[in-house]
Amino acid sequence: MTDSASSDPIDRRAIPRAASETVWTARDGHEIRRIDWPGQESVSADAGRGSILFFPGRGDHYEKYLETLEEWHRLGWRVTAADWRGQAGSGRLGEDATTGHVEDFQVWLDDLAAFWRDWQASTPGPRVLAAHSMGGHIVLRALVERLVDPDAMVLSAPMLGMAGPPLPLAVLQPIARLMTLIGDPTRPAWKWSEKPGEMPTRRRDLLTHDDDRYEDELWWRDHRPELVMGPGSWRWVERAYASTRALFARGQMENVTIPVLVVATSDDKLVSHAAIEQAIARLPKGELFEFGHEARHEILREADPVRDRAMDAIADFLDRTVPASAE
Repeated sequence: MTDSASSDPIDRRAIPRAASETVWTARDGHEIRRIDWPGQESVSADAGRGSILFFPGRGDHYEKYLETLEEWHRLGWRVTAADWRGQAGSGRLGEDATTGHVEDFQVWLDDLAAFWRDWQASTPGPRVLAAHSMGGHIVLRALVERLVDPDAMVLSAPMLGMAGPPLPLAVLQPIARLMTLIGDPTRPAWKWSEKPGEMPTRRRDLLTHDDDRYEDELWWRDHRPELVMGPGSWRWVERAYASTRALFARGQMENVTIPVLVVATSDDKLVSHAAIEQAIARLPKGELFEFGHEARHEILREADPVRDRAMDAIADFLDRTVPASAE
């Protein structure tokens, strides 16, 4: 680092001074919240490093990843992150303010394709698409369906399958479809907690070993109540299974020609690690950086010994696969 500001501590509970929060308007007029960091040519030897576009997971918001996004910015990347339609500060698609509902994952694929085109036209290369959990599912599906064309992709604990009953998707999807038919498909598919709006007591144990980083999320939810989201709807569950079947269709992943890094943990209790391994085996340039019991689902928000290794692995991957461009 060549600038003293690059070594300043990062306040995870404040929007960085260099970042700006705005909205992107989709073709149908729906507003999607975004945050952007301009290029940081002066703070790093990697001047003009390129651009990273990041999307969070289900029920997530970009505030949870400010630390990671700011670190990438300090390394010289131009950084953008955005919510998914219907989450955080980008409105709701269901009947209440907390259930995560979507009629079909195609809604998110269409938004991503349009956002990508606009973002690509205004950012320098090389361009990297990164995402966590459900976000990883959506961006990888967009990649295999050629809706986006990044130079590389980085996925954190991608939801390529859900942890749960060890049944085939051909069985799970019809069961979920039945649940959308015998009741309101926008209703929550699982229980949140005894008290509406209160976090389940075991939720922390599924996400991270780092208490302080977990508390950051709660702080943001207290200060920005629009970020609060609970369970997904039954339609979301059924459409997630359908989208997974589309993602794993024969010949899809085998045609991906760009490098894809997946950072994951075999101890994940929310997404299927077996599905991640299957995807890596099928991606021609897929790489897996794997943790065990020392890491939970939110690897980019884990304790420093894990998180530092993950961030170093991502930096090494990007240095090898998308070196700085003269563009």
